[in-house]
Amino acid sequence: MDWDIRLEGRAWGPQSRQRYDRTPEKLEMIEGKLLWSEKERIALLGLLLENVGLKAAVRLAPAERWRAALAAVEHEIR
Repeated sequence: MDWDIRLEGRAWGPQSRQRYDRTPEKLEMIEGKLLWSEKERIALLGLLLENVGLKAAVRLAPAERWRAALAAVEHEIR
C-alpha cells in the first residue's frame, strides 16, 4: 500500500473503498496484541495515520521517544 500520511489528517477521496477494504473485519486481541499479525497492525496504523495525521499521533508520546525512534530508523537505513 502506498500511504499518504500527512501532518494533518484527512478524509479519503477516490481511494475510500480501497482503504476501507484494508480495515480488519473485526478487532481481536491475541496474546495482548490487537489483530493477528504485525502486518495487519501496521496496515491499521497506516489507515489511522492517514485519517488523523502525524501531528495528532506525535502528541501521544513524549518528544524524546519520537526522536529516539527516528534515530533508530535512520541508523537501520544506513
